[in-house]
Amino acid sequence: MSKSLLFVLAGLFAGTLSTSQAQTIELTPVWESDTTLRTPESVLFEPGQNVLYVACINGGPSMDNKNSFIAKVGLDGKVIKLKFAENLNSTKGMGVLGDKLYVTEMTQVAEIDLASGKILNRYPVEGAKFLNDIAIDTKKRVVYITDSGHGKVWALNGGKMTLVLEGDPLKGTNGLLFENNQLLVGNGDGTLFSLDPATKKLSTIAKVSGGIDGIVGLGKKTYVVTEWAGKVWYVKADGTTELKSDTSPQKINSADLAYNPKAKVLYIPTFFHNTVKAVSIK
Repeated sequence: MSKSLLFVLAGLFAGTLSTSQAQTIELTPVWESDTTLRTPESVLFEPGQNVLYVACINGGPSMDNKNSFIAKVGLDGKVIKLKFAENLNSTKGMGVLGDKLYVTEMTQVAEIDLASGKILNRYPVEGAKFLNDIAIDTKKRVVYITDSGHGKVWALNGGKMTLVLEGDPLKGTNGLLFENNQLLVGNGDGTLFSLDPATKKLSTIAKVSGGIDGIVGLGKKTYVVTEWAGKVWYVKADGTTELKSDTSPQKINSADLAYNPKAKVLYIPTFFHNTVKAVSIK
């Protein structure tokens, strides 16, 4: 083998190694909140105020639970206002559109004034069983919602609720993320789908071991997804996955997370552990 060929091969190997090394992340704990955040199901990072909103089920997910609330929390983990919005029913996913905060309840979506925490409207979803996550197309002003109980994706636009997609392969639909005109959907079987809302075409991005609760984008088609039981996965641009954390043996959940891209910090609600954990990405 000639020396020149050896140099070429060495360069290709080094480039491959460099790319492989770049396609990974490391998670480092930063802080953990106190336990006043009762059964936190989801966290939303709101860059306009530089704060977190935490949807606390405060009990079990049922129609009888009217004690759910949304807490306002600082980026240091300190609670600013425990019950920013209250008298909610089994709160789960959240999203902000303009000056409104949207949050799912069991069978409807609540619209909340972002300044005061006052509930302004409620939008029922026909036949809903277990509404879960929310993602928002801010340009078209569409709020997308999953119904885990029926494997459906809904859209709220101009006060009107319409069905986007249902049926196989959707089942136990949960986590949502809207980016680049595509809706990423976390399925109950662990599949991460990309859905084109215009054509209703579904394509598979990746698959993890269990149902996907939360999805955040890190840029360049890479993601972090959580499984409710306690697993945190890194999804690479090529669709391969790495398990970065697993607290399921300790029975500490990892529900619907949020991401602060400027600080490169994830905020993970621990559900029955009654805290939110901040974890930095490197």
